[in-house]
Amino acid sequence: MGIDHTELMRTLRSDNRVEAGLAYIEEDNEFTTAEQIELTEVEAPTFEEKVKGELYKKKLSELGIEDIRTDEVGNVFGIRKGSGDGPSLVLCAHLDTVFPAGTDVKAKWKDGKVYAPGISDDGRGLAAVLSVVRALNHSEIRTEGDLIVGATVGEEGLGDLRGVKHLFETSSGIDGFISIEPGSPERVTYLGTGSKRYRVTYRGPGGHSFGNYGTASPIHAMGRAIAAISQIRTEEDPKTTLNVGVIGGGTSVNTIAETAEMLVDIRSNSQEELEKLEAHVLDLIRSAATAENEFREHPGQVTVELERVGNRPAGSQSADAPIVQAAAAASEALGFEPILDQASSTDSNVPIHLGIPAVTLGGGGDFGGCHTLNEYFDPEGAFVGVQKIFLTVLALAGIEGTVEPVLEVRKKKSEV
Repeated sequence: MGIDHTELMRTLRSDNRVEAGLAYIEEDNEFTTAEQIELTEVEAPTFEEKVKGELYKKKLSELGIEDIRTDEVGNVFGIRKGSGDGPSLVLCAHLDTVFPAGTDVKAKWKDGKVYAPGISDDGRGLAAVLSVVRALNHSEIRTEGDLIVGATVGEEGLGDLRGVKHLFETSSGIDGFISIEPGSPERVTYLGTGSKRYRVTYRGPGGHSFGNYGTASPIHAMGRAIAAISQIRTEEDPKTTLNVGVIGGGTSVNTIAETAEMLVDIRSNSQEELEKLEAHVLDLIRSAATAENEFREHPGQVTVELERVGNRPAGSQSADAPIVQAAAAASEALGFEPILDQASSTDSNVPIHLGIPAVTLGGGGDFGGCHTLNEYFDPEGAFVGVQKIFLTVLALAGIEGTVEPVLEVRKKKSEV
């Protein structure tokens, strides 16, 4: 017989300690926003998260998190120990932002909103994780399972989920995973869109456009590839897409280019379709060089180099999975109609792909302008997102002596 998650939420909310934790989160809203601003004002471009990681490590330590470590790639994690042999649940957000070093990340208030690059993505997630821990401490709740609390690096762009990949490559005892991103309490992301990204470089001898006419051109070869790629019809279900997002090359209008470069993005909600489309696109890219050489009757003049700069796995799990239903029931318990989101690309991609229960939840609060210099966050009522995460964590990890965890222990644990 399956778990009645609605009844589970009623049980949780009948516990005075849980209600005290929920009330504390509401009272903590102003402090959480202030901490969100503090964290956001520390620059953390992808691959340069060290300083913010050190600050986050300090904050975890102040909250009593034990065994805090900064691993080889820069992830910062520690443990809030449970009471026994319950499951190990990760609760995290990501340290990096899309903004380069030197960006003005100083927060500015306007009309009740706080503006700063990264204030929502993922300043909100980082602050929400800390608020949940404070609420657990305040309410003196000891979970049945261990909470692995912290922050990852490299979630954005060419970071290619390197932090969460490393976490799962080096830790075998994780039973469930929650990542926090900006978003409303209604939403539950439980499917992962995979992607493959390539930097494609065509090279040739180059020359004068008139004097060396007939020399094979890297730009012409790349044009052939783009034209062929643009003719591909992709699957609508599972949704599969491709795009040439950046192109470059050449030196002047009357020069046969020596190099031409493009960045290609391939995505799908299905790992099988992703790999199938990847193979097809790479074949077209190589064939374009051959076609340009044969057309100019100079075999081998144009060559092509392929560098994979992104590899995010796709993944799916049932909407009926306990972790998904627990998160949905937590939304409902707070008066919201839960929404199971379409697939997207988050840190949860990796565990979902590996068959480990995972969801990405919203930290609450209205927001906008993500990945732009006009990014903003509205803290009014934002605490509800944290309350939803708090209830989800308790459902999954359980409460010592009163509530059994719905998350199952997958296998014997090792050091995380």
